[in-house]
Amino acid sequence: MKRMDSNVCGWGDATMDTEEIDTEEKAQGTLYSNAQLKRLILPLIMEQLLAILVGMLDTVMISGVGEAAVSGVSLVDNINILVINIFAALATGGAVVAGHAIGQQNQEQAGRAAWQMVLFLLYTSLFTTVILLGAHTGILRAVFGQVEAEVMDSATTYLIITGLSICPLALYNGCAALFRAMGDSKTTMYISLLMNLINLAGNSLLIFGLGMGVAGAAIATLAARTISAMLIFYLMLDERRLIHFKNRLTARMDFPLVKKILFIGIPNGLENSLFQLGKILLLSLVSTFGTSAIAANAVCGTITNFNILPGMAIGMAILSVSSVCIGAGEFAQARYYTRKMMWISWICMSAISLIMMAGCSFFLKIYHLTAETETLAVQVIRFHAVMCMISWVPSFSIPNTLRAAGDVVWTMAISIISMWTFRIITAYVFSYVFHLGLIGIWIAMTIDWTFRGICYTIRYHGHKWERAMLRKGKAA
Repeated sequence: MKRMDSNVCGWGDATMDTEEIDTEEKAQGTLYSNAQLKRLILPLIMEQLLAILVGMLDTVMISGVGEAAVSGVSLVDNINILVINIFAALATGGAVVAGHAIGQQNQEQAGRAAWQMVLFLLYTSLFTTVILLGAHTGILRAVFGQVEAEVMDSATTYLIITGLSICPLALYNGCAALFRAMGDSKTTMYISLLMNLINLAGNSLLIFGLGMGVAGAAIATLAARTISAMLIFYLMLDERRLIHFKNRLTARMDFPLVKKILFIGIPNGLENSLFQLGKILLLSLVSTFGTSAIAANAVCGTITNFNILPGMAIGMAILSVSSVCIGAGEFAQARYYTRKMMWISWICMSAISLIMMAGCSFFLKIYHLTAETETLAVQVIRFHAVMCMISWVPSFSIPNTLRAAGDVVWTMAISIISMWTFRIITAYVFSYVFHLGLIGIWIAMTIDWTFRGICYTIRYHGHKWERAMLRKGKAA
């Protein structure tokens, strides 16, 4: 197997001394050394930590306003995540195409694909913003019509203001995916840190200083996302980078290239959007359990993100590394790195799960919850921690390698079928037949994890996903 030049991977001075590469890597002639993987993964973990803190800071600070405010913000966040996930999926399509070009050492193609992806994101996010803001009342009533009036008021305020941040966040996610494709996750980590600092300062001033409540939290989030998007876009104009926008800015769409991006992005976006839509439907079910259940679900949604944080970060690394390996035609190395990073995910998540089970009562103190809400939250967090050690990693790590190879239709089909069959239907059965309440919804979620993990593992051990990329190449 050939070893890719370090400049092609975008690391410049990242070449390792021979003694720093372990025996197995030397034997295989791998494209990435352990040190290069570490430089990719550690900033991604930090970036994910900071991203989670944005939502956590909002929830913690808003909790001082009241549980109705917490509930309203959490409901709207799920709508925002639905929209954001669509654009993140499209960004994944562009990053995969750019990663293939890097693997083929075609810098021009990588740059063109990058700008076309970002341009498409800008057009579609602008259109989405107009629709969301114009129809916000109908959307909230259709999805969360049964909530209390005070919760609905908070949700309306938060949706209108944060809806303005869809375009900046789509731009940021697109550029961040490209930095990861270049192997530069440190830059996005620093920008994420800046985003958190702006959000924290804005929350402190607007919520506590000016008493603006939910509106203050939303404005702080809007400002943080907008400034971060402007900064990362500016950095992408630097022509010294492996992928850059210099001399490539145009308002015209290159439809053949966009088609290649959408080949990955549309199935992935459809999968993500339907997945999030299912979560919103379940929130409608949660809303029937009362404000305590809504608040407990919101808090658990934030805290449990720390449990899966290493897995999410390493999943991004798997996608980036696999895209380059597959672009270079090195399928064996894509498998090698997938296995290696999955083991790292499992070890990290298991350690965090043990901490979560032991310390969840302490962590919940910062939210000022009622006794009923805290009891529900402890039950959910501990159950989630156990299941993370059992079935999360194969369910969310393996499909990144499949997507990097262009095997997106199959992964989409499994995800959608599993979600609607196991997560949605089972949740309603647990709620209305067995009367399990909030914990029943989280049990249904982990059944979905387990089924998808089994299906993805079977697919991964075959070779059809490798031929998916070859068929895509012939079609192009």
